[in-house]
Amino acid sequence: MLKMMQDIGNKLQAKMDNLQETLTKEMQDIKLKQEEMQNTITEIKNSLEAANSRIQEAEERISEVEDRLVEIMNAEQKREKRLKTNESLRELWDNVKHSNIHIIGVPEGEEREKGTEKIFREIRAENFPKMGKEPLTQIQEVQQVPYKINPRRNTLRHILIKLTKIKDKEKILKAAREKKQVTYKGTPIRLWADFSAETLQARREWHLILNVMKGKNLQLRLPYPARFSLRFEGEIKTFTDKQKLSIQQY
Repeated sequence: MLKMMQDIGNKLQAKMDNLQETLTKEMQDIKLKQEEMQNTITEIKNSLEAANSRIQEAEERISEVEDRLVEIMNAEQKREKRLKTNESLRELWDNVKHSNIHIIGVPEGEEREKGTEKIFREIRAENFPKMGKEPLTQIQEVQQVPYKINPRRNTLRHILIKLTKIKDKEKILKAAREKKQVTYKGTPIRLWADFSAETLQARREWHLILNVMKGKNLQLRLPYPARFSLRFEGEIKTFTDKQKLSIQQY
């Protein structure tokens, strides 16, 4: 009986030992899994923090770019406004000068002896005899002006003729272009339209483009004061900005 009780006790102890070992192993597995989960959570947390940091940096860069874009847009708007203002002032000044003619190359002292208006009459009679027989266009103002292109070089003074009618100025300049060489007492002189310095520069640049595009049968013109027009496929196109004109397009 005692032996039986001992056997039962041994079996119970063995089962308890096995159960304890199983529980211990399961607890170790659970603890290991908990550690793995904790590591995974930590990695995810670190990844989220890094992602949030990158997002924050990206948002800051986007904000900086947006601020820069606003600055650029404001600067561009101011530039366009300034250009429009300058263009308006230039057009206003060119309109004031629209009926003016510059006479360049008349010897010094002639205007003191004869007066600039008489010199202008003689130039008309000498170079444009048919026009000289017509009634003299009304001269609103005549003056002798310095024309400083290079302050370190002597430049001929200009006689400025201000006519009352633009069409008279255009008629005279057209006749001068057709004659090719205008003279005063046999000495070559030049007749120029009166433009602002900005318009003169713009016309020079347009003339360069016009020379490049010659021979393309485009009926090129340079209307007053600094625009460029051409006829292409039956349509007249006018440009005020060189950048909008693509030479390759034509």
